[in-house]
Amino acid sequence: MTPLYITGLAIASALGEGTAPTVAALREGRSGLRRNDFLDCALPTWIGRTTGLEDERLPAPLAQFDCRSNRLAQAGLRQDAFEQHVARAAERHGPHRIAVYVGTSSSGILEAELAFRHREPASGALPADLSFRHTYNLYSVSDFVRQRLGLAGPACVVSSACSSSAKAFAAAARAVAAGLCDAAVVGGVETLCLTTLHGFASLELLSAQPCRPYDEARDGISLGEAAAFALLEPVDRSGDALALLGYGESADAHHMSTPHPQGLGAVRAMRAALASADVAAQDVDYLNLHGTGTRNNDAAEDAAVRAVFGGGVACSATKGWTGHTLGAAGAVEAVITLLALRHGFLPGTVNTRRADPQFGLRLQLRTEAHPVARAMSNSFGFGGSNCSLLFGRA
Repeated sequence: MTPLYITGLAIASALGEGTAPTVAALREGRSGLRRNDFLDCALPTWIGRTTGLEDERLPAPLAQFDCRSNRLAQAGLRQDAFEQHVARAAERHGPHRIAVYVGTSSSGILEAELAFRHREPASGALPADLSFRHTYNLYSVSDFVRQRLGLAGPACVVSSACSSSAKAFAAAARAVAAGLCDAAVVGGVETLCLTTLHGFASLELLSAQPCRPYDEARDGISLGEAAAFALLEPVDRSGDALALLGYGESADAHHMSTPHPQGLGAVRAMRAALASADVAAQDVDYLNLHGTGTRNNDAAEDAAVRAVFGGGVACSATKGWTGHTLGAAGAVEAVITLLALRHGFLPGTVNTRRADPQFGLRLQLRTEAHPVARAMSNSFGFGGSNCSLLFGRA
């Protein structure tokens, strides 16, 4: 594919708002996880909660979009002058030529959960002020982002579980290549909600401690919430020369929630990303693993990475910093990967004490300064929906 330059980045997560707090936390080894304190959920687990959303206010013209998901989207868009970067891109291309592609898996489902608590006792009717279109609807977050940024191009939500916002990058790249748009705002937004917390608890996948990806004693995930965005353009406007070089997608459909044990779909996604960028495996300096911290997922990804890269590429899993942000994970980890490229460091795998001795990949336990020219980020979702993104200096 023809590289698409990253001309703006923004992130809000449990590590803080903006790229600077994110880099600082990664360098200092400071996780954003905390003991579960989300609403009245009493599950004994750790979460990556973004602070301040309860006080976030949407502008009056967009008040109908008010929900935790869109508040988080706004908090993300506000960072690192991202809105200004988009405004300048709109001047260059025209608002109708900039697309919006956002990944999410739950959107504003929390609003529906809260509404069910306030049903009319006699009839069971939901509160009249619940707006499905502007909050609960999966498309709500993309619609909100487009209106918040004053754009008029194509807008789409990708919802494929944990690969959602990685696939948003791929979808945007295809749209630019097809001439549907000249630039794209891509990203992911996911908030904590009771459905995902209790759902993963019912699958016995929540850890009672901060998640420890690839640790020999790993026992589950820590859920998180985040918003992360990137602006993709065909010409470098930032001076970073950082770009999306390639992407690869696959759907192995091995099982509804369990990955293929040899990671065959993951292998296809990583090889497709390398092929689309015309880059050899040995020329990749860093790999951001999907790394959830569950027994099966980490084992399958280890097998897949060794099949593609052998044991040579430096790898780390960053969900111990932010929590597993589900539909936003692809975008969050894309931003972290791009920050590693920009600032020259290999992120560590926080909370992990001893890498599983049965694994063969080269796991980076602590963050270290190191030049990075090309880096890949993996996102693998339920149902075998896989996506790998390759970034580098074009």
